[in-house]
Amino acid sequence: MLKKVVAALLIATAMPALAQSPVPASASTPAQATTATPATPPRLIVAISVDQFSGDLFSEYRQYYTGGLKRLTQGAVFPRGYQSHAATETCPGHSTILTGSRPSRTGIIANTWFDLNTARADKAVYCAEDETQPGTDSDHYEASPIHLKVPTLGGRMQAANPATRVVSIAGKDRAAIMMGGPTADQVWWLSPKGYVSYKGVTPPPLVTKVNSVFADRLAQANPGFELPPQCVAKNFPVKAGERSVGTGRFAREAGNYNGFRISPEQDALTLAFAAAAIETMELGKQAQTDIISIGLSATDYVGHTYGTEGTESCIQVDRLDHELGAFFDRLDKDGIDYVVVLTADHGGHDLPERHQLNAMPMEQRVDKALTPKALNTAVALATGLAGKKLIWGDGPQGDLYFDKGMTSAQRAKVEAETLKLLRAHPQVETVFTKAQIAATPSPSGPPESWSLIQEARASFDAQRSGDLLLMLKPRVMSIPEAAVMGAVATHGSPWDTDRRVPILFWRKGMQHFEQPLGVETVDIMPSLAALIALPVAKDQIDGRCLDLIAGDGDSCAGK
Repeated sequence: MLKKVVAALLIATAMPALAQSPVPASASTPAQATTATPATPPRLIVAISVDQFSGDLFSEYRQYYTGGLKRLTQGAVFPRGYQSHAATETCPGHSTILTGSRPSRTGIIANTWFDLNTARADKAVYCAEDETQPGTDSDHYEASPIHLKVPTLGGRMQAANPATRVVSIAGKDRAAIMMGGPTADQVWWLSPKGYVSYKGVTPPPLVTKVNSVFADRLAQANPGFELPPQCVAKNFPVKAGERSVGTGRFAREAGNYNGFRISPEQDALTLAFAAAAIETMELGKQAQTDIISIGLSATDYVGHTYGTEGTESCIQVDRLDHELGAFFDRLDKDGIDYVVVLTADHGGHDLPERHQLNAMPMEQRVDKALTPKALNTAVALATGLAGKKLIWGDGPQGDLYFDKGMTSAQRAKVEAETLKLLRAHPQVETVFTKAQIAATPSPSGPPESWSLIQEARASFDAQRSGDLLLMLKPRVMSIPEAAVMGAVATHGSPWDTDRRVPILFWRKGMQHFEQPLGVETVDIMPSLAALIALPVAKDQIDGRCLDLIAGDGDSCAGK
């Protein structure tokens, strides 16, 4: 069995030149039955998050889908899903998908926050680490799920039936951990050494074989991918600082891990690993329902490195469509009764330089004066506290923290001066104080209609959130010119480019419908729970069950 699975992995991760032919529509887009959605619980839940797969990106290429994404558009389609909170980053977004809870309840308010009571010199805490481990910091840490305050769907399924198997595989540790939860049976994420898990976990034979495949594949050069017809118009260079982007094909030298990681190769391997795990563990083939979560991270790495509108992103979406098609075909051949949900942890925004070329001359990069370091210097000078550390923060947007070493009078002076400087800056949309956010009720109603302070409240945790929350104006990229060499584009804003994501459900026999009105990613978990008749108390989550039956009938009835 293992030899068969590994052989299939080798085929799935073959040289790009062998993977250019489109997946036949007949293979990955089966005819949809006109009967109602099956009433029996599915035997396997497949939850897929495509990192940085914005609603805009999904819609832009929708007419070209022929593989797995095409199949998903034949199910229940919510093109206007929302990561409804303000902190549109990877860790908070993944924490919402299978918990039914916003970051204000999950406690995952950002990728990194600051704990000024810690003995660490940098005070930073990474969302998926155990900062109590000696000798660690937020860049060199031991991965851990301890910061997630609520159970995932998999955890709730295990509590109801201990026989349930919960598996989580991703390109990033924070994706695997936040979707799998603290009780998952298997949690794996990609590293330069292959797929790894928590400290002390011994890889089973399958993971050892997968990592051998990865090592063999990495040792081969990638000549690059052909340019699909829909990508030809994207093929022009854009200057971003000292870099030129927009014409890449993902060619890489043998042994180049970053080249592998920032390419469609990464997602292909992750999906092949997930398919092999389903087969070897026989997920979905026993009496209970099992669940596997899959975090596909390449779209995010591509978006940061090259932007969202060049040949690189276009090729990535095309390959994602084909690889998902091959993955679903594999599950079909195994005869598994499975339901799929696909969404994203956040959206993304293209680099300003390309927007400026394409009818948006007002696009700009953030002023370096808004970075925490520059802000600290300006405030210290204005308050007569030069040379002191006054302000902590992770970048020129998001949470800012005031140092605890100040007297109350100094702190009041620093806060007043900081607010004065920020509110006078032309790139700043607004700044909220901790007290303002805390006094705001938790939001409800259509997520597309929320105010900025309601979005901020959905991201607020009294213990972890900052003293101020800085929001930049729309069309201001939060990467200053000095940082262009590291990444050309990013996300994290409270605007729809970063909040809006697709939410797609599919199951064999499901009747297609499309709902264009806004829903939230926190609605995913209760919707899946209803399909397997798993009760979830409404006061324990923020989401609501979405009826996945077109026309008469209600998949949420009685749940």
